[in-house]
Amino acid sequence: MHHHLKASGATCHWGFFDATISPRLTIKSGDTVTIDTVTGPPEMHPKPEAGFFTPPEIHDVHRNAEKTLPGHILTGPVAVEGAKPGDVLEVRIDDVQLRQDWGYTFIRPLAGTLPEDFHDFTLRHIRLDRDRLIGQMPWGGELPLAPFFGVMGTAPPRSWGRLTSLVPRAFGGNIDNKELVAGTTLFLPVFVDGGLFSCGDGHGAQGDGEVCVTAIETALQGTFTFILRKDMDFTVPRAQTPTHHITMFMHPDLDRCAEEALRDMIRLICEISDLTREDAYMLCSLAADLRITQTVNGSKGVHCMLSKHLIPPKKQ
Repeated sequence: MHHHLKASGATCHWGFFDATISPRLTIKSGDTVTIDTVTGPPEMHPKPEAGFFTPPEIHDVHRNAEKTLPGHILTGPVAVEGAKPGDVLEVRIDDVQLRQDWGYTFIRPLAGTLPEDFHDFTLRHIRLDRDRLIGQMPWGGELPLAPFFGVMGTAPPRSWGRLTSLVPRAFGGNIDNKELVAGTTLFLPVFVDGGLFSCGDGHGAQGDGEVCVTAIETALQGTFTFILRKDMDFTVPRAQTPTHHITMFMHPDLDRCAEEALRDMIRLICEISDLTREDAYMLCSLAADLRITQTVNGSKGVHCMLSKHLIPPKKQ
């Protein structure tokens, strides 16, 4: 079954994840959901005379969505029937589309990868060509777009309480992994009944690192197929592209991120092949890539990528 969850003051929560939020939509495993998202507080939006299109529901969200600021405007949550703590939610990202013809990026003092280097708040608006998938840079030139959601996550355990959307954690959240475009799959641990998936923080384009603290922030529409996986058991997000397995970890220490993303890739290799841990470790040294996901969200991120064809399948 295909559902459509629109963004509104009633379906968006702003700046937080919380296991006590009631689901805005409940679906069955295997259902597909199109989710509309919006972006940015009023002060980030261009003036009307600039001639940009903005989804009109943003005004309802600004007035009526429950807020814990600062943070991201998220649409959801979506509950999946039968999901229980310890399960895994497979989120197939079927499609990602731009919803508006502009985005923004900014520098915030005392934030980003170089917090002491830039002392003035600086905001730039970027015109987006939805047909050509190009961003027209304010200083000239064009940047190819590759839209993805910076924030995708299930609800945290109830005992963790209300958490900011800014810091990525075991349930996902502000992962900011630019690999998670249409055609990829994200696997999220389930910590509460229903899983309670929310998404937002639409990005038109982003470099690994997201160093000034923002990508091209914009409104997106995503279409997702949700599969409940009771045959999987892990406690941090994983992902797949058509060609690669991805493991990831988020922590304030970038070295710890690299170590744990690598450990989880070794575990994944051993789960799906007959390789020993020693062989898996060596394969990673020969062929896996450790990439910085982002360095600006309190907990930094590293993701490990390994080509699927290099992992020998289990013998029958």
